[in-house]
Parts: sequence; C-alpha cells; structure tokens
Amino acid sequence: MIGQAAYAEIARAAVDRLLTGEHATIARAGELVFHALRAGGVLQAFGTGHSRSVALELVGRAGGLVPANQLGIRDVVYYGDVAPAATLDPKIEREPGLAERIWELADIRPEDVFVIISNSGGNASVVEMARLAADRGHVVIAITSRAHTSRVTGRERLADLAHVVIDNGAPYGDATVELPGGDAVCPVSNLTGVLIAQLLVAEVAGRYVAEGVSPPVFRSANTPGGDAHNDLLLAGYGRRVRLGDA
Repeated sequence: MIGQAAYAEIARAAVDRLLTGEHATIARAGELVFHALRAGGVLQAFGTGHSRSVALELVGRAGGLVPANQLGIRDVVYYGDVAPAATLDPKIEREPGLAERIWELADIRPEDVFVIISNSGGNASVVEMARLAADRGHVVIAITSRAHTSRVTGRERLADLAHVVIDNGAPYGDATVELPGGDAVCPVSNLTGVLIAQLLVAEVAGRYVAEGVSPPVFRSANTPGGDAHNDLLLAGYGRRVRLGDA
C-alpha cells in the first residue's frame, strides 16, 4: 500500500515507539539541560541539512526556552566573511573545519550544553561540533538514528561523542514508504525529532516548576505584553542568544 494511510500508520508507530522507548533517555537529557541552564548556561542547538529544523524547534519560539541558541552553517555568512554563494552546496556539511569556524563566531561559555541533531550522525561538521564541545567539557546530547548511524563505519560518529543519545527511530536512509523498484518516500526523522525537542522542553520546564522557579520561556509576540516579557528575559543573555536570524 502506498499513500497517506501507509505513512500515517508508520508515523503513528514511530511516535509510539519514541514515547515508550526513549522516555528515560529524554528525562536524563532534560536533567542535564536543566542543570546547565540553572548554572547560567545556554542550550546550543546544531544541525545541518533538514536537521536544522529540529534545532530551530528549540530556539526562539513561543512556548520555548529563552536560553537557547541555534548554531548553523549560515553563521559563517551572517557573522563571518564568507559569501552566501559559498554555502549553497548541500555537501558543505561534510567539509572538515567548518564547525570550528561556526564555533569561533559564537559566544559559547563553559556552562553551555549542546544538543546536536543528525540522522546519520556521520557528516564531518556534526561530528566536529560534537568533538569540539566534548573536548571542552560541555555536555553533548545527540538526536540521531541508531539504525542509520550503526551502519556508518570507518569514522567517528556523533553517537560516539555524546553523553546522551536519543534515538529518533528513523530507518537507514530515513524514508519509510517503499516504492516499486527500491526507492522510498516520506522520511520520519524530522517528525520524531521535533517531538523529541518539545518533550525535552517539557522535561526542563517541569524541573523548574518542581523547584518552585518560573521557567525562562518565550511568550507569543502576538499576545499583549509578549514582547516586553521576552525582551526582559533575553537581556540577561546578550548576543549569546541570537534571534534576529532564527
């Protein structure tokens, strides 16, 4: 069967597996993020390709955490001196040294925590970012596909460097609905990745509330007082949290 019903069944099963199989792992990740934020840290989110959308889910949105910043390949254009055309090649995420250039353009502090997203977990910039963070003593949380990354051999992988690995449940190659001839459509990694991001936010917020502290969260800018509330919280982080390009 090929069609929306086929993908709906696969998507529902993927969500169910995530909610049961990754509950404890997400709880552990939430604990680590909470302690980092309470210590004055910022959640640094990084992903390339379509994993950027999962990183963006954690940053600068109503109902999300204020101390969260997205690192991205675009930073070498926005904050560096690289021409935009130089970043258009989709293979740029495999370029050695790219993550270090992105790192140097950000205001990263020792107390920051990293959430790095990659379905395959094997591209050079993702692995390099995780290595930079781990070597500097930061907690690294990976969102990746165990099925895919287990078949990446002969080089270091994101999962090898992370303190916590959250499995997004995507199959090797990501696409889930098989077509005649061997191809497939309808990836699942972003569906489960976005859910993981919000489960993580909920876990962190719950820990703030358990301590009797109001979580530092954004209000919608389209509600009365939203801008003033958000600006007040953001003022404590300066350029550590960059939202103008989110």
